[in-house]
Amino acid sequence: MSSEQRANECIKGVLPVELSACERADSFLQSAMWGRFKARFGWEARAFSVDWFLGAERPGEARPLLALSRRIAPLLSMTYVPWGPELPADFPDDPGLRAAAAAELARALRPFLPSAFIRFDPAWFDSGEGGRLLSGRGFRRAGADIQPPDTVLVDLTPPLDGILAAMKPKCRYNIGLAQKRGVVVCGQESNQEDNIEGFYLLLKETALRDGIAVHGIEYYRALFEESLREGSRAIPARLRLYTARHEGDDLAAIVALFRGKQATYLYGASSNVKRNLMAPYALQWKAMQDAKESGCEVYDFFGIPPDESPDHPMAGLYRFKTGFGGRIVRRPGSWDYPCKPVLHALFKSAESLRKKIMQNKRRGGKKN
Repeated sequence: MSSEQRANECIKGVLPVELSACERADSFLQSAMWGRFKARFGWEARAFSVDWFLGAERPGEARPLLALSRRIAPLLSMTYVPWGPELPADFPDDPGLRAAAAAELARALRPFLPSAFIRFDPAWFDSGEGGRLLSGRGFRRAGADIQPPDTVLVDLTPPLDGILAAMKPKCRYNIGLAQKRGVVVCGQESNQEDNIEGFYLLLKETALRDGIAVHGIEYYRALFEESLREGSRAIPARLRLYTARHEGDDLAAIVALFRGKQATYLYGASSNVKRNLMAPYALQWKAMQDAKESGCEVYDFFGIPPDESPDHPMAGLYRFKTGFGGRIVRRPGSWDYPCKPVLHALFKSAESLRKKIMQNKRRGGKKN
C-alpha cells in the first residue's frame, strides 16, 4: 500500500497521559526528565500516548510523546515536539509515510494544544527528500533550527583500540599529546556548586571568544538537579561534568549525558590559556571510554555545521568533531505545522531576522 493510500491510517488515537509516561521514550529530549527541566524555564510540559497503526494484521503500538508549550507574545503561543514523534521500531522505513504520520499527528494534537503552530524536530535520519515531503503535507520550514540537524555518531561497540583506530591520525595524536603533557581529566556526577561555577566561567569565556550566546548558570544547575532527581526511571540517565586540568588550571570542560544505549555530548567550554595542550581531545576520549563502560553503544557529538566549508563560522567545530571518526548523519531539522497561518508567518519572519543577527554576531566574534 502506498504512502498516499495510508496517509490517514497512521494513528489510531492520541490521549493525554501523565508526564511519567515519557520515561520510556528513546531520546532524552522526549523524556520526562527533559519535560520537568524545561518546565522550570517557562515551558508547559505535556505528555501524550500515541497509538500508532502498523497494519491491519499487526497490533498497534503506543508510544509516548512530549510536547512543550509556551507563550511567546501576548496573543501568540507555540508548541514544540523535540526529536519527535518517536515511531515504533517496525514502522515502515518510508519517508513519505513518515511525513504523512507527522502531519496526521499534528492534526490530532490541535484540539489539545491551542497554539499558533506546532514545531517538530523529527529524530529520523534524512536521505535528502524529507523537506520536500514535509512541505507537501502542510509543514513549513522553521525560521531557525532548535536542535542541530547534522551530527556525528561514533560507534562505541568495538574495543577501545578499534575506536581509536577509526579516528583521524591528528585526533589520535592530540589525545596522546594531552596525556603526555600531563592534562588530567576529572568526571563527576554531581551538582556541587564549585564544579558548576567552574564550568560556567569557562563557558562564558568560550562565548566571548566565539561570539555565541549561553544560558544563565541557573539553567545548567537545574539540569543537574533534574538528572539527580530521585524516582524510578524506565531508562536510567546520568549527567556527567568532565573537567580537564593542568597544574592547577582549568583548561576545558564538557557535559555529557548517558541514557540507555546513547551517550550525548551536550555542552563544551574551553579556556584561552594553554590551548596547545589539546585538553578538549582528552575530555572527549575520557567521556567515550566512560560511556562505553556504562553500556552505551553510540556517542552523539550533537551538532556540526552542514559541511566542511572553511567559510562557515564554526568550521573548526566541524574539523574537531569529525576527527573522532564516526558517521555523519542528517535529520530534517525544525518544521512547523501552522494552526494559525497568519500568526505563524509573523513569528517566522521575526525568528528568521533574529537568526540572521545572531549569525552576524558570531562571525564578528570569530574575527576578534
